[in-house]
Amino acid sequence: TTVQVQGAWLTDMLVEPSLMQTINACLETAKRRTELHWDLSELSALDHIGAQLLWLSWGKRFPQHLEVSEQHQALFDRLAEVQAIPLLAPQKSLVLPFGKLGRLSLNFALHLIGVTELLGQLVLDLARFARHPMRGPWKEISANIYRTGFQAMAITALVGLLIGVVLSYLSGQQLRSYGGDLFIVNLLGISIIRELGPMLAAILIAGRSGSAITAQLGVMKVTEELDAMRVMGIPIGFRLIMPKVIALAITMPLIVIWTDVMALIGGAISAQFILDMSPGFFLHKLPDVVSLSNYWIGLGKGVVFGILIAVIACHYGLRIKPNTESLGQGTTSSVVVSITSVIIADAFFSVLFRHVAY
Repeated sequence: TTVQVQGAWLTDMLVEPSLMQTINACLETAKRRTELHWDLSELSALDHIGAQLLWLSWGKRFPQHLEVSEQHQALFDRLAEVQAIPLLAPQKSLVLPFGKLGRLSLNFALHLIGVTELLGQLVLDLARFARHPMRGPWKEISANIYRTGFQAMAITALVGLLIGVVLSYLSGQQLRSYGGDLFIVNLLGISIIRELGPMLAAILIAGRSGSAITAQLGVMKVTEELDAMRVMGIPIGFRLIMPKVIALAITMPLIVIWTDVMALIGGAISAQFILDMSPGFFLHKLPDVVSLSNYWIGLGKGVVFGILIAVIACHYGLRIKPNTESLGQGTTSSVVVSITSVIIADAFFSVLFRHVAY
C-alpha cells in the first residue's frame, strides 16, 4: 500500500529509454489505485521534469497520503498553483474586429501625441537656437548635412538619371506617333521639376537617411546613452533632434535640385536617341515651358518633406525599446510611415497649388 520513490529524479537521469519505460509502467499501475501512500522522503534530488511525472500520475492533484520534504513540496505547490489558474475564455468573433480597431486607434493617438510633443520641443529648441546662435550645435548640423546630403548624391543621381531615361523613352515613343515631339520638353520639365524630382528624392532619403536616424537613436537608447545624456544635463532635443531636422530641411531642396538635374540630363540623352532632339535645343526650350513657380513649388516640397522625414525618424527612434527586435520594427515602421507621409503631403500640395499655372 506504500509507494516509495527513491534516487535522483532529474532530467539527465531520466533520459535513458529503458528507465523511462520502467518508470512509466510503474506510475501507470499506481495511477489506478487512489488508496496508496506515497513516500518521497528518500528522494535525493528532484527537478521540475521529475515532479511533473509524479504530478501527472496523481491526476494533477495531491494524493490523500503523501510524505515529502519541504524542499520538494515547493515544486508540487508550484504545479498546483499553475493548475489552479483559470484559462481565459475565448473572445467572441464579433468582438475581435472592434478590439483590433480600438487598439489601432489608441496606437495612432499615442503616435500623434508623441509627434506633437516632439514638434513642440523642436519649436522651443529652435527659439533657443535663434536667441543664442553661437551656442548652437553647429558641428552636429554640419555632420548631419554631410551624411544626409553629400553622401546621398550618388544614389540620387543614379536613380534620377535612370528615371529620366525611362520617362523620356516611353513618352517619346507615344509623342512621335502623334507628331508632338517638341512636347517631350514640357512633359519631362513639369513632371520632373514639380512632382517626380521631390518625390524620388524624398523616398530615397527616407529609406537611406531616415532609417539611419532611427537606428542611431534606437541604438543610443539600447546602450543607455540617452539616459547618460539626461543625467549629465545635455538636452537631447537640442543636441540630437534639432540638428537632424535642420540638416534635412537644408539638404532636401539641394538633393531635389540635384535629382532634377540628373533626371533632365537622362531625359535629354534619351530624347536625342529617340526623337533626334539635340540636348542644346532641349535645354534652350526648358525655361520657356517650365515656369519659375513650378520650380519654387518643387523646392518647397523638398523642405517640407525633409522636415517630415526627420521628425518621423526621430519619433520612432525615441520610441524604440531596449531590445533588438524593437530596433528592427522601429526602423521598418519609420521608413514606411515616412514614405506614406511624403505621398500624403505631395497629394496635399497638388490640391493646394492646383491653380498655379503649369
